[in-house]
Amino acid sequence: MSHLVNVDDIKTVAVIGCGTMGNGIAHVFAQTKHNAILVDQSEERLSKAVAAISRNLARQVKKEKITEDDSKATLERITTTTNIKDAGSAQLAVEAVFEDKEVKTSIFEGLANVCDSQTIFASNTSSLPITQLASASGRPDRFIGMHFMNPVPVMKLIELIRGVATSAETFEAIRDLSLRLGKTPVEVNDYPGFVANRILMPMINEAVFAVMEGVSSVEDIDTVMKLGMNHPMGPLTLADFIGLDVCLAIMETLYDGFRDSKYRPCPLLRKMVHAGYLGRKTGRGFYTYEEKI
Repeated sequence: MSHLVNVDDIKTVAVIGCGTMGNGIAHVFAQTKHNAILVDQSEERLSKAVAAISRNLARQVKKEKITEDDSKATLERITTTTNIKDAGSAQLAVEAVFEDKEVKTSIFEGLANVCDSQTIFASNTSSLPITQLASASGRPDRFIGMHFMNPVPVMKLIELIRGVATSAETFEAIRDLSLRLGKTPVEVNDYPGFVANRILMPMINEAVFAVMEGVSSVEDIDTVMKLGMNHPMGPLTLADFIGLDVCLAIMETLYDGFRDSKYRPCPLLRKMVHAGYLGRKTGRGFYTYEEKI
């Protein structure tokens, strides 16, 4: 086996996709003294991403978790580009676009053409098969799932998903890197939904069934889970925060992957997505919001 990038050699990280997850991932890498190249097709989206990172850093300064100088230095380590060729200098490329297998696959095919053969590829997918994405990358031994949690700068967990061909060296390098980010990496094997979403999404889906069947109101179902199970946020509030379209996509992935009826998406969830009621980002989901995010 040829030399694999050592964790100490990972100085520059390319993040493909600058949405909520992508800009959060760039934020944590830049804050831990890595150069972060944020890649997206849209200059407008890139500008919004940098503005979001600035706001999140300002929040950390206000809470006295970092200094003003730390914030400035973090922003200086972030560069943005609409050209995927600029990812060529990275020792690690992290894909963080929406849950669409074809789109993700084409990104990894593109990265394979511009990145060094030693560069490690990672996907922030929340449910798609790592082994399948890895096979499209041309470097399945240097491919791993890095499933960050939202909001990335705050949440400690990273699910590290081994594909069938992920090498032990790749896994160890990315586990060590995750620790350097101040995160808690958890080793997961490649099954639909991994651990987090395999357990979380059926719970959310069941809460939607409880609404559909008139078992209780949206507010009361959330109250039961908050006060009865000590969850910080009720499942329906959480669904709105995640995005009902994302919840539906993950339930579809679980259902397709296991072919088990317990994972069938609730018809009400599907209906709300069709209506465009996607949660906080559209201003309406199970709750109504003044401000879209």
